[in-house]
Amino acid sequence: MAEPWLNRLYRLSHRYYQLKAMLYYRPMFKKLGKGTAIRKPLLILNPHCIQIGEHVLIREGARLEAIITDPQKQPLLIIGDRTNIEQNVHIVCHRKVVIGSQVTITGNCAIVDVHHPYEDIHDPRKIGERMPQEDSFVEIQDGAFLGMGSVVLPNVTIGHKAVIGANSVVTKSVPDYCVAAGVPARILRRYDPDRGEWTWE
Repeated sequence: MAEPWLNRLYRLSHRYYQLKAMLYYRPMFKKLGKGTAIRKPLLILNPHCIQIGEHVLIREGARLEAIITDPQKQPLLIIGDRTNIEQNVHIVCHRKVVIGSQVTITGNCAIVDVHHPYEDIHDPRKIGERMPQEDSFVEIQDGAFLGMGSVVLPNVTIGHKAVIGANSVVTKSVPDYCVAAGVPARILRRYDPDRGEWTWE
């Protein structure tokens, strides 16, 4: 049976974006590995502070923002090998965001390592421009999965092969091999290696 023409067209377009990444984007980035495809991003800010591994797929509408507010402290955004970043994902890195290998980040997710203080009502700056000079971070470990529309907030680690449910807001770290969901996200299931099965919390 012949391959559908739409599949062939997609494979050709994917190859085009891989070549574009190597020829156009690679010189701009701190590192960009072979086989990576970047498809029509909405914004890439300070790519010299961004390191991307091999065979990464970044789909349309992505925003990768490395924000520099202190020249003495350069941000670092790392994306590991074979990670998928789906449509309209927004990543803000003010200090350090590390996304491991073979991570799946589905559409409309947000990952941010900075918050915007609001307590000083006399500060003339709008709240969105206020960023504390602190060493915040986000770490998403190998094999993790973020469901559609989920949000990961600063100073959070999402463990190895952990699963975050759709539309969740992650405010605290999630251990390895756990399923977490909700606003704020809480652990619903956990893999028990001694029993070799998943248990409900």
